[in-house]
Amino acid sequence: MTGRPDRHHTGLGRGIAALIPQRPANIAAPTEIPLARIRPNPYQPRRSTADKAIEDLAASIREHGVLQPILVTEVLDGYQLVAGERRYRAAELAGLERIPAVVRNLADRSQLELALVENIQRADLNPMEEAHAYRQLADEFGLSQDEIAKRVGRARATVANTLRLLDTDPAVQVAVTDGHITEGH
Repeated sequence: MTGRPDRHHTGLGRGIAALIPQRPANIAAPTEIPLARIRPNPYQPRRSTADKAIEDLAASIREHGVLQPILVTEVLDGYQLVAGERRYRAAELAGLERIPAVVRNLADRSQLELALVENIQRADLNPMEEAHAYRQLADEFGLSQDEIAKRVGRARATVANTLRLLDTDPAVQVAVTDGHITEGH
């Protein structure tokens, strides 16, 4: 034994492709899709988007293009947006005709879960939007708080506390949505 690492396990000597992870077989490569063939996601958990934020993203897209593909599922007359609402809207505003997208066949439950998880991971939803999305998962798909927590990568207590926001006075809900108070108040 020479003390040197085994070249077959390190990727050394096999070119740069050996060092770059390959795409899993179950994930499709992005493809360019006409924006006109994409329909909004009826399960979109985001209830509001700041026009300024979309304008800023559109300016970035004009300069650099769309850096991360959106996620769509095929429907009878085209595609339905699953994740990437802001990128989609900004691409429209930027005047693009096509957008990079990953196409996956998804059930309604999966569409809502993926849209919710993407927004939670990016911390893009306000607490009230998150609460409504959790309620939608529970009501439409019969998920328990434990099941919701597992699917979105949160503690069950976090899901329970977020859902309790829906039971607060409407004025409190508006204040939380607008960021005037935090959900912990």
